[in-house]
This record gives sequence, C-alpha cells and structure tokens, in this order.
Amino acid sequence: MLTGVVPDMTTASWNGTVLAQSDDTVVVEGNHYFPRSAVVDGVLIDSATTSVCPWKGTANYHSVVADGRTNADAAWYYPAPKGAASEITDRIAFWKGVTVTA
Repeated sequence: MLTGVVPDMTTASWNGTVLAQSDDTVVVEGNHYFPRSAVVDGVLIDSATTSVCPWKGTANYHSVVADGRTNADAAWYYPAPKGAASEITDRIAFWKGVTVTA
C-alpha cells in the first residue's frame, strides 16, 4: 500500500507518489476525474498541449512531476466543457502510466 493512501478512496499515483485522492470522482469513458482540490499541490505543471473531443470540448494538459521525474502531458482537464460533460468541470484525469485505483 502506498504511504498516505486512505482505504475506500480513488487514488492516482505515479513513480511511487500519490498525485490525487478522493471519494468523489466522476467516471467518464473509463477515466476517473478528480476534483481539482484533491490533487496534491506541486505535482502538476502547465503544458501548452491541447486536444479536442467532439462532445466534451477542448482539453488542456498538465505534466506530472514526482520524485524528480516528469511525465509529460499525463493529466488533462476541460476548462470549459460542453454541456453534456458539465459534470467534469474543475476536475482532472490522468493517463500515460499514472495508476488509478478505485
């Protein structure tokens, strides 16, 4: 078990570091979207990368920093999601080797 992990919480971790933890994630297309407030301070850095989803809108990315390593564009969020995706407003999801356990 990772240090600092609380049972019954959904946890995102990478490189042995807990990035986010919450009992209030929203699952969309198999991805857990964590409340922004559940993300540990200092593990995300802004990225210039964006992508577009036809029904969610434009996603912006963050790189993840943990234990001195950087995982480029491993987190994303929708700053202004379209109406059908409004439930992921102010929420962040992870990928690219970040482990999410529910």
